[in-house]
Parts: sequence; structure tokens; C-alpha cells
Amino acid sequence: MAFRTAPATVVATHGLSKSYASPSGTVTALAGVTLTIERGEFVAVVGPSGSGKTTLLNVLAGIDVPTSGEAIVQGNALQHLGDAELTAWRGRNVGLVFQFFQLLPTLTVAENVMLPMELCATVAPRERAGRARALLERVGIADQAQKFPAFLSGGQQQRAAIARALANDPAIVLADEPTGNLDSKTGDSIRQLFADLARAGTTVVMVTHEQSIARYATREIVLIDGAVAGDRTLRAPTPETAAAC
Repeated sequence: MAFRTAPATVVATHGLSKSYASPSGTVTALAGVTLTIERGEFVAVVGPSGSGKTTLLNVLAGIDVPTSGEAIVQGNALQHLGDAELTAWRGRNVGLVFQFFQLLPTLTVAENVMLPMELCATVAPRERAGRARALLERVGIADQAQKFPAFLSGGQQQRAAIARALANDPAIVLADEPTGNLDSKTGDSIRQLFADLARAGTTVVMVTHEQSIARYATREIVLIDGAVAGDRTLRAPTPETAAAC
């Protein structure tokens, strides 16, 4: 039976479990995860390696299908969507940011940002370049728009990847170790950028091992052996986030 979510709830899971078959037997990556995440929260998901952090992100992105339980993201029960539906839903509702950027090397930075708009047909062709430039300005690298990714620093590439993730104005941004490949100063600037996005009303869920995340996130969820072992509020929402909710 599906459960109801509040209007401001972006993510709700109930009894979410995910198991994989392996040569040594069944591996349980998630074990009955139940949680809700509201609009404008910046949630850091932490825990030891193998605790299920990336699997949780993949389920919320519709990349992995849960073995049991429910995952509702932006009002959509993901376990009931087919592959084509999930692909279309993901392109319009979720922004994905990865540790190694995953920018297409043969496209300019601006073209990388425009690509999701083209694939999902969310922005009229004549408006895509302007939106890409506005997003690159938002993340502080508009002057790099016509360069290819190889000519950017790691921090600049991650900013470009964040701009791409925002291309279709998603309700939620899911980031998997987005600062793990950056030096500490650049990593702090990226974490601050995610905090700014959350203050503006975008829900951010980040998997991280970085201890300094507590200075930026509003909430910390600890996973151990696929289950929620801790869930604490780090700071109250700012007035801007409260207004957005």
C-alpha cells in the first residue's frame, strides 16, 4: 500500500531494501530504510564503505530498483515506473553529480550544460544557450563556457558538472562523493555551492566521507550495514529556505 507524503516532502522512503546476488551469496545493501527529506534540505549521507550510501542514492535516482519497500521522490513512486518512464522522470526531476565529473570531452562546457535540455526537450532550442550561460554564471565559471573540459581545473569541471545537473531545474540534486577528487580548499568551495543551492530551495543529498561537511549541511544521516544508524539536524533552515518550503 502506498503511503502519503506532505506537499513539501521531496523524498520519502518506507522499508526500503535492496539486495544483490553474489558468488558468495546474497548481499544486502539497504535494509529497511525509512526516512523523509524536505524541500531545501542539504542532507549529508555518511557511513563506512559498504554501508549502502551509494545504493541509496542510486535508488533515489531511479538507477537501481528496490528489492522491497517504497521510494517516492517528487511525488513519484519509483518502484512502479518502467525503464522508459524512469529515464524520462530522472531527466526532468533529478540532477546527478559524480566524483569524476563525467563531462563529455568532445563538447564545450556550455554544450555539456545544454545537453540535458536537448535530451529532455525541457527548454526551447533558442533559449538553451542563454540558460546555460546563466547557470555557469551561477556556479562562477561563465568565462569558461567555450572551453573543453580538459582545459579546466578539477574544481571548475565540478562546477560545470553542477551547472549541468541544474540544467532542467530539478527538485533534487544527488551527489556521490563530489569533492573526493578535489583539494580541501576547492572542496570547501563546492560544498558551499551546494549549501547555497539548498538555501535557494533545491534539495541536496550528498554521499561523502568529508568530516567538514557538518559546516555546510543542514542534516546528517548515518548508514551502517544498510540501515539508518543516526539522523540528526545540524542547523535550522535559513529564512530563505523556510520561505521556499
